[in-house]
Amino acid sequence: MTTPPAPHDDIPDAATQPIGQLLLVAGLIARDDLDQALAFQASYGGRIGSILVRMGAVGEDQLLALLSRQLSLPIVGSDGLPASPEPFLAVLAASGIGVEWWLDQEALAWEGSGGRLFLVARDPLKSSLREVVERAFARRSITWWLARAQDLDRALDLVRRRVARDESWPVDEIQHLKELAEEAPVVELVSNTLAQAFNEGASDIHIEPSERNFTIRFRLDGVLQNRLSLPRERFDAVASRIKLISGIDIAERRLPQDGRISVRLSGEEIDVRVSAVPGIWGESIVLRLLPKERKALRLDRLGMEPDYLECYRGWLAEPHGIVLVTGPTGSGKSTTLYATLETINTGTEKILTVEDPVEYNIPGVSQVQVYADIGYTFARALRAFLRQDPDIIMIGEIRDGETAQIAVQAALTGHRVFSTLHTNDALGVFTRLIDMGIEPFLVVSTVRAVVAQRLARLVCLHCAEPEAPPSEAERIVLDLRRRFPSLFKGDPTWRHGRGCAQCQGTGYKGRMAIYEMAGITPDLHEAILANAQTGELQRIAGKHGYRTLREDGIIKAWRGYTSLEEVLRITGHIERI
Repeated sequence: MTTPPAPHDDIPDAATQPIGQLLLVAGLIARDDLDQALAFQASYGGRIGSILVRMGAVGEDQLLALLSRQLSLPIVGSDGLPASPEPFLAVLAASGIGVEWWLDQEALAWEGSGGRLFLVARDPLKSSLREVVERAFARRSITWWLARAQDLDRALDLVRRRVARDESWPVDEIQHLKELAEEAPVVELVSNTLAQAFNEGASDIHIEPSERNFTIRFRLDGVLQNRLSLPRERFDAVASRIKLISGIDIAERRLPQDGRISVRLSGEEIDVRVSAVPGIWGESIVLRLLPKERKALRLDRLGMEPDYLECYRGWLAEPHGIVLVTGPTGSGKSTTLYATLETINTGTEKILTVEDPVEYNIPGVSQVQVYADIGYTFARALRAFLRQDPDIIMIGEIRDGETAQIAVQAALTGHRVFSTLHTNDALGVFTRLIDMGIEPFLVVSTVRAVVAQRLARLVCLHCAEPEAPPSEAERIVLDLRRRFPSLFKGDPTWRHGRGCAQCQGTGYKGRMAIYEMAGITPDLHEAILANAQTGELQRIAGKHGYRTLREDGIIKAWRGYTSLEEVLRITGHIERI
């Protein structure tokens, strides 16, 4: 355990300005948020800061930072709190006050270096708490700290587990679960976890139970990172809270369930998709964060190189045909399609989309949600679309032969169709469509272009360092320079991230796409009809500007956008370099 530096012992008298007003002046909340919080406080009580966090008006980290400045109290992190209950219990016992009182006050004390007492509490400003503590430790030097709710909860749990064991569940289990879900610490933990994930830019929150604890992990830039581990005893309350607010059956723990939440996080409206899947230690819960409003997407900001961007814009201008974007889940396919729609959405054409789910709203586009449980599938929606006089159709995913057949029919009747497919590379699309039952001559007659993509993490600008590439990579760059001379200007800038606080020690911050693109040329048309192997298709496509995902990634690593290690991580080691 690390001992934090000693702050001021007392709260200064000058810190009298209301926290709500400070948040307002700092631009962290809106006036409407403050008025609503004050009205809630007048009716039900509570701390204004905690109410604003629960409303989603401000993140807890932002609130704590402001409180720290206002009260001259520093913030103790999880590494500054004891990792076991013994240091807490030793000091609590010496206070002469029952442990139950401390737990009821949600306060803890432990001894730091030099015999100094450290105290942390849910409400360190509570006068009755401070009076009792100062009487109990009249001859001791006391230091008060601010702490994040989840860090304090974890410390309180350590003590609770030591002084009491699990009690049997009451007869009315459902009612008990609902009561657990409404307890203030549980509500705050869920709200703070959502706010923290959103503020860090996470795309997903994973809550995973095991035999003795459960972990909370955030997916940042495509990679899961641990954020919190709590005792298993608290999992049922957290799971119940999430299920309750997302409309999931709180008592069903044997079947997979899906739900949805609309929340405000740091003043922004967010949709949260919730998935609960039963496991041997409890339900694995995943929450996907989807901002309702996002900045307009532009194709030239996704990562397409100039030659690929020119080709792609040319395919978008075709009067009819299919453009397919492929890649695994989480590779950015939907983002590319949304940017495509925003590019071609001029207001002069009817655009229809069928998605599962509709992730982002695009003004001027008619977007339809699939409901497979009532029989409203992609194929059924597409059949209805063809009676809507569309010019452009976007299909969230071609999952089966029926959907593929209707997409081909739409292209043959003069529509432009955009969709996604799950294949490992761009040229594998043709084999996949033929396997779905589409005749080869229909495939080459309707598909205009195929695009494969992956998301590569960007090197953190705050800790980037030069690196020397292996000789094999430089050999590939020489070949790429010969084939694509316009893409190599200036000197190489191979880099990697050392790891810093800005990037959570990963060395990466943000992502960009790497691409693999091929248009249907006459010679490729003939090769597909002749059932040529993938290697032959790559050779033919290579004569018309095609390059592999790895080659496109190496170009970006050469420029210093990403690292060579990251390129190899996402493109695999099928080809040795």
